[in-house]
Amino acid sequence: MTLSAKIRRMPLRLATGAFILNAGIGKLKGDEQTAQGLHGMASGAYPALSGVEPSRFLKVVAVSEVAVGGVLLTPLVPTVVAGAALTGFSASLLGMWWRTPGMHQPGNPRPTQQGTAVAKDVWMLGIGLGLVLDALLSRDKVNKD
Repeated sequence: MTLSAKIRRMPLRLATGAFILNAGIGKLKGDEQTAQGLHGMASGAYPALSGVEPSRFLKVVAVSEVAVGGVLLTPLVPTVVAGAALTGFSASLLGMWWRTPGMHQPGNPRPTQQGTAVAKDVWMLGIGLGLVLDALLSRDKVNKD
């Protein structure tokens, strides 16, 4: 990978990675009320999660966020891998937003006021896809990323 590619991708990886890492660290200290709220929202969107204990679910989410944030912040992790991790993470958040009643206007992707907090995560999906595409398209010009 060229130095210009690393520099071009650095702001995206740093800003997004730091944001997600911080969110994960905060959730590691989450209490039972936080666990129940997050679990309730997630299991409403993804019914298969209803059998998972809320405190365990919170820990898994927290560790996942720390991992995704860490992958983005680690320069040795290939951009295509970091971008794919971010894309999967953000797609799951947006899936939860879309499946949760009251988060968007019926039949319309425009968020409601209560859905804006999650719908804003669309920027992470855009960054993830941008990193993946940039890494894949850059491979034509340079050796492996």
